[in-house]
Amino acid sequence: MAKNIIVSNRLPLQITKLDNSFEFTPTSGGLATGMNSVHKGQKSLWVGWPGINDDEIDKKAWGPLKKSLKKEGYFPVSLNRKEIENFYFGLSNKSLWPLFHYFIEISVFSKEQWKSYQEVNQKFADSVLKNIEKGDTIWIHDYQLLLCPKMIKEVRPDVTIGFFLHIPFPSFEIFRIFPWREPLLEGMLGADLIGFHTYDYQRHFLSSVKRILRKEVSFNRVNIYGREVVVNTFPMGIDYNKFNQAAQTHAHMSKAEKSDLKKQLELHKKGADDGKLILSIDRLDYTKGVVNRIKAFELFLTKYPEYLEKVRLVMLTVPSRSSVSDYKRLKKETDEIVGRVNGKFATINWTPIWYYYRAMNFDDLIDLYMTSDIAMITPVRDGMNLVAKEFIATRVNGDGVLILSEMAGAAKELYESLLVNPFDLNQMADALFNAIQMPLEEQQKRNKTMQKRLQRYSVEYWANEFMKALNTKHHTIEESSVIKVNEKIEKSLVKKFRSAEKRMIFLDYDGTLVGYNEKPELATPDESLMQLLKKLIEFPQTELAIVSGRDQKFLDQWFGHLPITLVAEHGYFVKHKNQKWLVKETQLKNWKEDLIPVIESFTDRTPGTFIEEKKNSLVWHYRKTDPELAAERTVELKTVLSSLITDELHLMDGDKVIEVVSGRYNKGTAVSEILGDKVADFIICFGDDITDEFMFNDLPSHAVNVKVGKKDTLANYYIDKPHDVLSLLNALVS
Repeated sequence: MAKNIIVSNRLPLQITKLDNSFEFTPTSGGLATGMNSVHKGQKSLWVGWPGINDDEIDKKAWGPLKKSLKKEGYFPVSLNRKEIENFYFGLSNKSLWPLFHYFIEISVFSKEQWKSYQEVNQKFADSVLKNIEKGDTIWIHDYQLLLCPKMIKEVRPDVTIGFFLHIPFPSFEIFRIFPWREPLLEGMLGADLIGFHTYDYQRHFLSSVKRILRKEVSFNRVNIYGREVVVNTFPMGIDYNKFNQAAQTHAHMSKAEKSDLKKQLELHKKGADDGKLILSIDRLDYTKGVVNRIKAFELFLTKYPEYLEKVRLVMLTVPSRSSVSDYKRLKKETDEIVGRVNGKFATINWTPIWYYYRAMNFDDLIDLYMTSDIAMITPVRDGMNLVAKEFIATRVNGDGVLILSEMAGAAKELYESLLVNPFDLNQMADALFNAIQMPLEEQQKRNKTMQKRLQRYSVEYWANEFMKALNTKHHTIEESSVIKVNEKIEKSLVKKFRSAEKRMIFLDYDGTLVGYNEKPELATPDESLMQLLKKLIEFPQTELAIVSGRDQKFLDQWFGHLPITLVAEHGYFVKHKNQKWLVKETQLKNWKEDLIPVIESFTDRTPGTFIEEKKNSLVWHYRKTDPELAAERTVELKTVLSSLITDELHLMDGDKVIEVVSGRYNKGTAVSEILGDKVADFIICFGDDITDEFMFNDLPSHAVNVKVGKKDTLANYYIDKPHDVLSLLNALVS
C-alpha cells in the first residue's frame, strides 16, 4: 500500500534522555498540527532530525531509539554537532532566513556552510530514498531542505514530490544576491508541486526561475525538460476549533479556576474605566518588528497622553536562537528600550509595558488572547503569522481589534483587521488610537467575517488541499496523452530501425543535438556527436539530414565534409548529399533594409536583445533579456511586424527568437523535397521548437516524430533533453 512520506527539519516531538530509555513528547506547533491529518490514521512516515545530536547518544542506544521512533511512524535523520552548527545555525539561519526576510545586511555567505547544507540535504534525501516504495507521495517542508526535492527526483523520477515553503520567498532583486542561487532553485524544482502562503511569494519565485534559470514559465507552470512543475498558493490555517473551544471553556471558568495571570490581567482592567490591554506576542526575532512596535507605543503615549495610566502593552517574547550574536544584540536592544519607555512614563500605580521573556503554556496563552482588547502583530516580514489567526479564533464574544502588519502573509486573508506599515511609526500609533475608539458593533462585524474564513480554511483543510492538489498532479502526469520515449518504446524503435530496408533520419540542430547557448557561436558539436553522426551514416541503407535555422557557413564548417543533406535557414538553402548548395528564389528584394530600423528600435529599448542577419531572414534574439520584459516586447514587435510584412514574408516565433523569413519555404517544404520520390520504410525526425512542427506535419504518416521537451506538438513522442536524443540515436546503431 502506498504511503505518505513527510519530510521536515525536525520531527514533531521532543525527546528527553532518561537513564536507560528515551521519553517522547509530541510538539504542538503549526506544522505538527497541520500534518496530523496526513500522518495519522493512514500509512505514513515522518522523516526528520529527532532533536538530539549524535554526540549526545551512545552508539548502542541509537538502534533502540530508531526502532522506538519507527513504531510511532518516524524515521530519524542523525546529525552531529558540527552539522547542526553549519547546516541549521549556519546556512539555514545565518544566510537563508535573513535573506528571505529582506535582512541583506546580516546575511552571511559561507562556502563551508553551503557545503554542509548540501551534505545534510543529501542525508535527508538518502533517508527518504531508503524508505520509498512504488506509489509513495512525498511532502517536503521549508527552507532548510530546498535541495532535497531534486536529490530525490534524480534517483526516483517515478515518485510524486510536493514542497512547501513556510517563510517568504523574496523578490528577484533580493534572491539574486545568494551566491548559490541556481542550485537552490533547481533543488526546489525537483518537486512536482511547490506551495507558498501567498501569491506574492509565488510570483517572486516564478520571476527568479524565469530570470535566473531562464526556464519556460506558463502561468503557474514551469517546464523542466518535459516535466511540468506546478506552483501554487496555499495559505496555512490554524486549528480553529482547538483555540475557539479552549476560549469558550476559559470564558465559563469560576473565580477559583482562573489562573494567577488571568487574575492579574483582570485587575489591571478594573483599575480604569476605559483601561485597555494591548497584546504583543512573538518569538524574539529581528523579523518580528518588536523594537518598532515599542517605539510606536511610545509615540502613541506621547501623541495621546489622555491614555496614560489607562493603556498597557503586554509583551510576550519567546526566546529564540539565544546563542546567536544577532539575537543577543536584539535581546539587549529590546531590554533597553522597554526599560527606557517604562522609565519615561511609569507611575507608582502603573507600568506601561509588562514584558515577559519566556515561553507560556497553552492555557496562559488563551488567557492572554482573551483578556487583551487589542492584539498588535506587526512583523517587518513574516511568511504567514499564525498568532494573528489564533487571537481572532479566541474572540468568543466577537469583540477585540487586531492591528496587523501588511508585511505578514496573514494580511492577505485578515484584511478586515487594521492593516499597518510596520516601518511607519505614526501610522501604528494612530492605529492604536483607532482600535481603542472602534465601536463594539464594528469590532464584532470585522471579527465575525474573519472567524468564518478561519474556521473554513483551517490547518487541516490546508494540508488536505495541498495533498489533493499533489495527488491531482500525480494523476495528470500518469494520464497525459503525450507519450514519453521509455525503455519499451526505445526497444521497439530499435527493432523497427534494424528491420527496415531503407532508413531516413531528420535532425534539427539547436535544442536537439546540442543545448542552447546564450552565445550561439559557442554551441558547436563535440567529438562524441561527430562520431555518432558518422556511425549513423555508415549504417547500411541509412540517409541523414540536418535541418536547421543556422546559416550555410556554420553548417558547412562543421558538417560540410560528411555525406549528408544539410538544410540552412529553415529551408531557404539546401545542400543534398555530396552536392552543392541550392538557393530558393524569392521575388522580394531589399526587404531587410525596410525592417532592420524597426527591429533595431526594439533592440535599443530592450537590453539583452540583438539582431542576427542571415541571407534570407532577420532574427531577433531575446534569450539574454529579462523574461518579463521580453514577454511584453515580443507581443509589441510581432504586432508591428505583422502590420508591415507582405505575403512574401513569413513571421516565425521560435525558441526565444522572432524570425522574419523571405519566401514560403520552411522546414516542412525542405523535408518533403528531400524525400521526393525516395522510398524509406523507416523515417524518424527530431526537433524541439515551433519551426520543427512543419517537419512533423509534412512527413508521411508512418514517420516517427520525436519532440525534445514536453510541449504542445504534432509529434508522436517526446524526449526530455538533447542528451536523451543522442542516447536514442546511439541505441539505433549500437
